[in-house]
Amino acid sequence: MAGVSADFLLELRSEEIPARMQAGARNDLARLVAQELDALGVAAEAIDVWSTPRRLALVARGLPLETQAVSEELKGPRTSAPEQALDGFLRKTGLTRERLEDRDGVYFGVVERPGQAMRDLLGPIVERIVAGFPWPKSMRWGAASESTASLRWVRPLHGIVALLGEDIVPVQIDDIASGATTVGHRFHHPGPITIGGAHDYAQKLRACHVIVDQEERERIVRDGAAKAAADAKLQLVPDEGLVVENAGLTEWPVPLLGRFDPDYLDVPREVIVLTMRTNQKYFACTDDLGVLAPAFVCVANIDAKDGGEAIVEGNRRVLAARLADARFFWEQDLKVSLEEQAVKLSGIVFHEKLGTIADKVERVAKLARWLVEEGVVKDADAGQVERAARLAKADLVTGMVGEFPELQGVVGGYIAERQGEPKAVAEAIRDHYKPAGQGDNVPTSPATIALALADRLDSISAFFGVELKPTGSKDPFALRRAAISSIELIVRNSLRLPLITAVRGTLANRAGQSGEAADAHRLDRTAPDILDFFADRLKVQQRDAGVRHDLIDAVFALGGEDDLVRLLARVKALQSFVEGEDGADLLTAYKRAANILKKEKWESTAASGGQELEPEEAALIQALDAADPQASKAVEAEDFTGAMRALAQLRRPIDAFFDKVTVNDPDAAKRERRLNLLARFRDAVNRVADFSKIEG
Repeated sequence: MAGVSADFLLELRSEEIPARMQAGARNDLARLVAQELDALGVAAEAIDVWSTPRRLALVARGLPLETQAVSEELKGPRTSAPEQALDGFLRKTGLTRERLEDRDGVYFGVVERPGQAMRDLLGPIVERIVAGFPWPKSMRWGAASESTASLRWVRPLHGIVALLGEDIVPVQIDDIASGATTVGHRFHHPGPITIGGAHDYAQKLRACHVIVDQEERERIVRDGAAKAAADAKLQLVPDEGLVVENAGLTEWPVPLLGRFDPDYLDVPREVIVLTMRTNQKYFACTDDLGVLAPAFVCVANIDAKDGGEAIVEGNRRVLAARLADARFFWEQDLKVSLEEQAVKLSGIVFHEKLGTIADKVERVAKLARWLVEEGVVKDADAGQVERAARLAKADLVTGMVGEFPELQGVVGGYIAERQGEPKAVAEAIRDHYKPAGQGDNVPTSPATIALALADRLDSISAFFGVELKPTGSKDPFALRRAAISSIELIVRNSLRLPLITAVRGTLANRAGQSGEAADAHRLDRTAPDILDFFADRLKVQQRDAGVRHDLIDAVFALGGEDDLVRLLARVKALQSFVEGEDGADLLTAYKRAANILKKEKWESTAASGGQELEPEEAALIQALDAADPQASKAVEAEDFTGAMRALAQLRRPIDAFFDKVTVNDPDAAKRERRLNLLARFRDAVNRVADFSKIEG
């Protein structure tokens, strides 16, 4: 059967698999099957994986019907080893002593492994994969569940289809035996279907109202929902996560448009959208102006005879009840002022080592005001910023946020607006949690910037101050995300923030608030730790923009640079320079000079005169006399491109120096002079960045 191949179909049919677990399950199944085949020395031509709510399926294409016979040489124990070692080797390999060869005192043997039928190998593979499948959550069921050795699966497993070509692969898992029979749609075709093999699997299920390809179901949901809205002269609010979730909840998706009572539109838009999305998996719709419309698109799992009218009506009634609850919470919350709500924050612990949320609010208010008064955030009213800070967390005790925690900030912003707060205050309250993650909008309103940045800097400084910083993969207080968000706020808005000053002030503020003395040594230790933390996050944040991490290290290594806007400007100019010809050559010369100085353990000494210079020495001195002050002046003016341009003047003189001049001259005076010249060259370059940190 050499050269003959067939496709292997595996379907694991169960009760409903949660939509959120399906993508991971597909990836895990493909990975585990590929690993098992690789262990046999077999590779599939392709592996396709599909999932529906009730099945996880895989097709491994082009598997050989028989594995190849192999001959493998194994190294055994030394000939002088104890007899037990040799006996163990023989048992393990199945060899006899006569088949071993002595090579320089070491036994070697050749093991012949005959080819095996792939059909016989696949069954145990499936059994191993099912037994150890890495579901995030799994369960036992039935009478067998009384034993901890019983099968675990995400939901009760009901059937296994395992076919190599058209032949059934024998698999036995608990009381479930593999076969060629599955079932179609739960309502449209609940009866058995006999599968011929991988070639007709998808087609036969489609005929029975099951679309096995999740990407096709996603297209149906995405396009069908948009069409349902367009047919009603509305627009769908895009939500790719909801597309994937609905595709994972249905085997035969049918998008349907419904409407709800327009009176509910007096509830904040975000509340309505979140109610529909989170509780009901509905898409929201808007009119041509982007205003939320009293309509929704739900996705049915059945092709109803009445066109879906009954389904839509049932969904409308459920949504009406949800929206009625939301409106009740909203109306109750409007009756209490944010100032009154904020008083309750003194009874809520932020962290046992950091006091209450009211304590945090006090720190954030001071820091936010400082950011404005120091001119870090321009064009903001310090009083309004402080007011926003003192009210920003008040919605945490509202009924609406209790019901929808995702809307903290948003709810407070709406209440502030209804209660007559200035627009800047309401906007700052609403948006101060932004950016919440990658791709989220970065605030540009001055008051919001000040509040959002103060909130994050306080959290980072406070937790670092009590030794609760992230370690390894653990970051329980999301400080890495807070640092990334802070960097986004600073860089996108070009804030000239002395980070160390702000951090030290925040640390001292917290220490004073808790009755501790603001220990200078502790501040000196913690503040640089926080700057290093920001440096690490800056490298992560800038990686997608193509900024090299080693160049960020090179600038941070200069010390004293805590203005992220200035630092990035220097880094980007440096990257443009070192990736050009002049910069690459200068970097090579720098590393050569630095290595010589390091090897000699050389520190600059007083210049010795009275000796005639080589032409190349004189040229380098002349170039340094010109370039060094130019570069320093440009750095002072934050003209980093100009600083690089000045350094570029050193490229040819330093290359000529290394070509023509012997640094370690037998004459001690010449050697000293030349080492001093290299040290001067190194120091001139290091005024722009620590070139020793640059790779290449």
